[in-house]
Amino acid sequence: MSIIAWILLGLIAGFVANKIVNRRGEGMLTNVLVGVVGALAGGFLFQRVGLNGITGLNVGSLWVATIGSIMLLIAFHGIRRLGWSLR
Repeated sequence: MSIIAWILLGLIAGFVANKIVNRRGEGMLTNVLVGVVGALAGGFLFQRVGLNGITGLNVGSLWVATIGSIMLLIAFHGIRRLGWSLR
């Protein structure tokens, strides 16, 4: 998959995940970062359990990336609530 496809997939998945978890957007750059990292994490986890990971710019990959992004945001907010800082 090309870098443009990864950015587009990350932008869409990050935006959807931010709307689900935060109920608001975080900005385009944050959405792309959350989406791309979530796509990598979701693809890895889906492949580990025997399912298809990221296969291209399609609905299945968007689903995997969004699930990964949601898990990433939930983990991040959980760590933040515990008082741990990433500074």
